[in-house]
Amino acid sequence: MRYLFVIQGEGRGHLTQALSLASMLRRHGHEIVGVLVGRSPERRLPEFFVRKIGLPITEFEAPQFAFDRSNRSVSLLRTLLCNLSPRRARAFDRSMHLIRDRIRELCPDRIVNFYELLTSLTVRRFGIHIPMTGIAHQFLLNHSRYPFARHTGIQGRLLRLHARLTACGCSELLALSFRPDEADTRHHIRVVPPLLRREALSGVSSNGDFILGYMVNNGFARDLRSWCGNHPQCSVHVFWDHPLSPETWHAEGRLVLHRLDDRLFLDMMRSCRGYVTTAGFESVCEAMYHGKPMMLIPAHIEQRINAADAAASGAGITADRFDLDRFNAFLACRPQPDPGFRRWVDSAEGHFLQLLTRS
Repeated sequence: MRYLFVIQGEGRGHLTQALSLASMLRRHGHEIVGVLVGRSPERRLPEFFVRKIGLPITEFEAPQFAFDRSNRSVSLLRTLLCNLSPRRARAFDRSMHLIRDRIRELCPDRIVNFYELLTSLTVRRFGIHIPMTGIAHQFLLNHSRYPFARHTGIQGRLLRLHARLTACGCSELLALSFRPDEADTRHHIRVVPPLLRREALSGVSSNGDFILGYMVNNGFARDLRSWCGNHPQCSVHVFWDHPLSPETWHAEGRLVLHRLDDRLFLDMMRSCRGYVTTAGFESVCEAMYHGKPMMLIPAHIEQRINAADAAASGAGITADRFDLDRFNAFLACRPQPDPGFRRWVDSAEGHFLQLLTRS
């Protein structure tokens, strides 16, 4: 079969999920005929994705998160104002026409939508009848048995509305989950394992002497540098996407800040003694697979839900800042990983081939 991938390009998670699925489908003789990525003008696609997807990529302007003044957490008001401006509305209209034209040009048998809103709206707006499957952890938000999105106020309701809008035009939704659950047939949601790349599943896990971090929003950097300057005995390596930083920056104490480097990140994930992250689904799953205890510091409502879900699955502890004193105390307990999570992840290929290769 011929597949068109359309991917939300904010952050790393949906991009790595697409790489994983592309590899699965290609191993079984299927073809990826095109890749479209929606992203904000301020972000650039990671080099590892451009290299590994192996196809020309069509990029288009898409809705984006806007952070607060401290650049630590998402501001709902700023996000709404940013994406509802007349300039952005015109840009989104151009994007929808571009998506429509690429679908017509490539004529795929199926569209695979990695949580990209404008593509779903385009399919509905222009009456495109090609089957589309949505893949994202976020589709769990509207699953009738999912407890972590309840009682989250207006932000939670808006998040669930966004998930429903992104589901528009999809014949089926595949909700990536930390653990198995029943399908929600009313909402066309099937619960499936995380989509982790083969590189993330390989290699030997070990316990080194350093803490690993992944920082999407750079506002935490000042606190982190201050803490490391006061604790020079503690080794900390953090990956971030600051546009003006060098590839490797040896900052205060034993803090090393790295530009995003996929291979180096995975190597360090396998060998760190603990992982600090803003609770993006993908990297949490990679850490859980390698049995790494975590401190989860969510930056917005979606990540707060992820963090609660992951903590309930035994991944680690939650926090509202880089409190490495607390994390070091947690690491001293060395909680044992759940071997059931590895088995769930390892079953992914069978699930996705069965669900995506049906006529």
